[in-house]
Amino acid sequence: MSRWQAESQREAVAKVYVESYGTEDSAADRASDREEFLETFADDVQRPGFDMVVAASGPRPVAYAYGFPVGDDGPSGIAELTSGGPVSGPVFVLAELMVLPDFRRDGVATRLIEQLLMRTNAAQVTVRVHPANESGVSALRAWGWTRLGTVEPTGGVVTAVDTAVEIWSRTLTT
Repeated sequence: MSRWQAESQREAVAKVYVESYGTEDSAADRASDREEFLETFADDVQRPGFDMVVAASGPRPVAYAYGFPVGDDGPSGIAELTSGGPVSGPVFVLAELMVLPDFRRDGVATRLIEQLLMRTNAAQVTVRVHPANESGVSALRAWGWTRLGTVEPTGGVVTAVDTAVEIWSRTLTT
């Protein structure tokens, strides 16, 4: 999807986001998470090279994956951990991957990522993931990704995992 198409789908994307990451939190917490997601999504769709793919069951979207090529202005910690690394060339950030619970473990996420990444000329793909997201970390390991390090959400490299996110990466073959 183009930027314009993605922006026109923002409510559907937000709905899948909330349902994918839904918790037992209060309605107010879920609404706050939704609004925070929409703010980030609005910024992400404006990034040069933004791309998004969707999986649907009939007319209903059930999963999304999106990202963008990154430079020094990318998400916190990505540039610091990828620069000077073993891969030279462009880096693509997998900014979000969300799959509704009923559609997990059917290969939907794998196919979405493959479709998204076949459209980039990047040499490396990275993603930020919270270490408490055990299923996400497990999937990245199974897909052959490598943990590069841990950063604060604001970008500084840290050691306290409880406030940090992990940066994972995979080399792309062209």
